[in-house]
Amino acid sequence: MDDLVQIARCAGGKSVLRLTGVCLLTLLFAIASPAHSTHRPVDDLAEVDLQLILAVDVSPSMSKVEQKVQRDGYVGAFRHADIARALKSGERGRIAVLYLEWAGPRQQTVVMPWTIVESLDDALILADRLAALPLTEGRGTSISGALSAAHALFAKSGLRSPRRVIDVSGDGPNNAGLSLQLVHDALTTGGVTINGLAISLRAADTLDSFGPHFIELYYESCVIGGSNAFVVTVENTADFANAIRKKLVNEIAGLSAKVQPATYRSHSRPVVDCDTIGETPGR
Repeated sequence: MDDLVQIARCAGGKSVLRLTGVCLLTLLFAIASPAHSTHRPVDDLAEVDLQLILAVDVSPSMSKVEQKVQRDGYVGAFRHADIARALKSGERGRIAVLYLEWAGPRQQTVVMPWTIVESLDDALILADRLAALPLTEGRGTSISGALSAAHALFAKSGLRSPRRVIDVSGDGPNNAGLSLQLVHDALTTGGVTINGLAISLRAADTLDSFGPHFIELYYESCVIGGSNAFVVTVENTADFANAIRKKLVNEIAGLSAKVQPATYRSHSRPVVDCDTIGETPGR
């Protein structure tokens, strides 16, 4: 609470959108999640082409079946030869990956700490380890909490890379914790790219209670940002595996996914208020 008071004083009573750069940094360090990796990379592997945090939604709105399909999508992606080919596109031919599951403001779990991947064998080992781990769960949907935790994990990684990417999956807007826009802006101005996997399941799978395309629009407008940022939308469980694989290949190779960039706004659709809680905190 003292941290929040300090932030409020720094804001000078004005809108959070008018916070100074100093306040943004104060906020980000003040709310950094305690989630962390205890595994430090070997010195000669500290230089990588990409530091990639996979921030995966495990809030109550994600059923056990959906969570399993989502986890299996990441496992299957790292077992695919396309990942190994994408690795070779970088100058060093290796990346570092961390797998983070998140829900409420202080519910972020490092399921798999920083892992160096520079070959198909490395990717297969990562996939096998991930497949063997239990799923976690929590209450609430705090995208701002997930991004804050990712910021702290980058700071503690001991790695050096020209690119840092947070890959956020989710099926609902930020409904708990601090301002998403504030945390988002602090990260992107610091050179971090935020990509999104917008989960908008409907029809035979489940009903998207926010309305058609809302989650995709929310992620385009409020979540993604930074250099070459993009969002991929999943509309049924059968799409998970291919969507995740293609997204990871694009992120590892540093390619555009040929979807709407972070600056995209459609004037034909309603504007999304990124700072308004859009659902009940228990979701």
